[in-house]
Amino acid sequence: MRDVAVVGFAQRQMRRFDGSSNTIELLVPILQELWEQTGWTKDDIGFWCSGSSDYLAGRSFSFVTAIDALGAVPPISESHVEMDGAWALYEAWLKIQTGEADSALVYGFGKSSASTLRRTLALQLDPYTLTPLWPDTVSLAGLQARLGIEQGVWDEKAMAEVAARSRTSGADNEYAVRGAATSVDDVLAQPLFADPLRKWDCAPITDGAAAIVIAATDRLPEKCTRPAVISGIAHNVDSPSLGLRDLTRSPSAAAAASAAGGTDGVQVAELHAPFSHQELILRRELGLGEDVDVNPSGGALASNPMFCAGLIRIGEAARRIWDGDADRTLGHATSGVALQQNLVCVMEAQA
Repeated sequence: MRDVAVVGFAQRQMRRFDGSSNTIELLVPILQELWEQTGWTKDDIGFWCSGSSDYLAGRSFSFVTAIDALGAVPPISESHVEMDGAWALYEAWLKIQTGEADSALVYGFGKSSASTLRRTLALQLDPYTLTPLWPDTVSLAGLQARLGIEQGVWDEKAMAEVAARSRTSGADNEYAVRGAATSVDDVLAQPLFADPLRKWDCAPITDGAAAIVIAATDRLPEKCTRPAVISGIAHNVDSPSLGLRDLTRSPSAAAAASAAGGTDGVQVAELHAPFSHQELILRRELGLGEDVDVNPSGGALASNPMFCAGLIRIGEAARRIWDGDADRTLGHATSGVALQQNLVCVMEAQA
């Protein structure tokens, strides 16, 4: 196996929707930031891969338009996944493992404000038994949260603790759209939104984009002095049928973490949990103890741009290694309803 490291990361998360940037306008400054970080140019990238959704954009092959931000002339080796950009990173990692490329740039983008997000995401459900009912994602998350409360797995206070910590951490993140010093009592004082969820238990609707550069460790950019080496990366999936799985658990997350080498020694974990109770599920399934710093960026509850929020979690986890704040970190991404699909990426400082 080739050692591959995360060597660049940039993001944009829009606080306002009116007149917000289109895909190309979002990506161009991000790419420029990556060139400044790494000292590379487009010519140094061997493979490109994106993550987005035509359903969200409302037009076919919307990802092709984004290639204008990259500059497709001369021709480039490019691919796309109809998933969060974290899965594009997985494809790029595999591309480097095969020896077909030594470096890759992956990106994800989504304009959630362009549609009614709760309704659009119903299209990811079983097309025969669930989608015709149009159950929205927040209501389904409310059912999941209620199951956990009724079974005594967590309570509203535990959920509020997650929401309060995320909002407080988000205040220190320049890209977060939701952030302020918040107490548990502040959260519990909010009215119910989708019982037992309050609005602060739910991720905000966010437009945004993010990109990451990865490279084989024998081809690192000179500017990268402390690369975040990917020691393990894996993804797994649970049944799309909600009646066939325990919604208070996430076996696919546990399986992905195990396949990625486990979580022993992880100091910082960035978990893609769009709802407060889902962080509680992930902490248990991934075996993260109280000594692990979870979502110091604020996580998805501070900002949740579709199809790049998971990629951002990996970038934020890598940044902790670059800054010297940690030696082993974990980035997690999810897709589908109620934590159906999960990807875990474990990174370590280069020895």
